[in-house]
Amino acid sequence: MTRAGVMMAVVAVLGSAMMPQAAGAQILGSDAAACANGGGPAILARIEGLKDRKGNLKLELYPANDEDFLQDDGVLVRAGKTFRRVQVPTPAGNGPIAMCIRVPHPGRYALLFTHDRDGKNKFNFWSDGAGFPANTKLGRRKPPLASALIDVPNGVANTTIRAQYLRGLGGFGPVE
Repeated sequence: MTRAGVMMAVVAVLGSAMMPQAAGAQILGSDAAACANGGGPAILARIEGLKDRKGNLKLELYPANDEDFLQDDGVLVRAGKTFRRVQVPTPAGNGPIAMCIRVPHPGRYALLFTHDRDGKNKFNFWSDGAGFPANTKLGRRKPPLASALIDVPNGVANTTIRAQYLRGLGGFGPVE
């Protein structure tokens, strides 16, 4: 292979590795336009490891501090603090799902993903799934803020979140 051929191959590999999703995959959510063509500021979350294709998928954005992390949305909104939610019906098919959530301005935020399998819009510990950008095993405890933190630039921050579900006495973990 010529030197130019090698360079073109390297550029192709690097370019595809930087792509947030497979070509042609649809970005879901009411904020999808914020992630299109590197817009932003927003977070493009690639969701992997769904247990099934039932119910709804939800991304929630919180301030990046322990006091406000996972706080009731009404409390945050009344206090004028950052809170945003994007919810979509779980699409049919298989493979990862791309969801977008816009942020008010570049900075550090906490991000929560949930899979509301029964569609009741209330987290069911026994059947629903959850995940965070750090992808550390959740176990049986409340997730620490550090597992949810994500820095968002002027453009789009990309993250991959592996869904976790109750897995017996060990608590929450990815579906194998």
